[in-house]
Amino acid sequence: MMGRLHSSMDVRRRLVGALLALAALLALGPAHAQDARQVLVQGVARDWLALVDAGRYEDSWKAAGAKLKLSVTPERWGEAVAKGRAPFGSFVKRTILQTRFTRTFPGVPEGDYAVVIYRVAYAKRDDGEETVTLEREADGAWRVIGYVVR
Repeated sequence: MMGRLHSSMDVRRRLVGALLALAALLALGPAHAQDARQVLVQGVARDWLALVDAGRYEDSWKAAGAKLKLSVTPERWGEAVAKGRAPFGSFVKRTILQTRFTRTFPGVPEGDYAVVIYRVAYAKRDDGEETVTLEREADGAWRVIGYVVR
């Protein structure tokens, strides 16, 4: 009888341990999950930044949203980006610091906007920051409407 009692207690302990482990995994799961919108806008920003990193400024202008295209010509865009990034040297790496969404943005009509902020390293500067602003346009696609590097 004593053998069954120990066996029963062992089974209970293992069951309780397994349930606690499962509860811990479930509690951690949502903390690691990313919002699908975040993944989407981060992908759009990453692909667009790859054009800029490669010096393909006209292509980055073509891939941009209407608000950016209406504010600057492809030539002026290329000049501004090249001049803005020149002091930092070539791109090395970037890490996402923050992604946030907003319905309002200063100076533009209400809409769907996202801001992706990166920590970025260049050959001559390893502590830079980039901010990419995107808008979800009428066709449902997210496009870059602003870029700041500092």
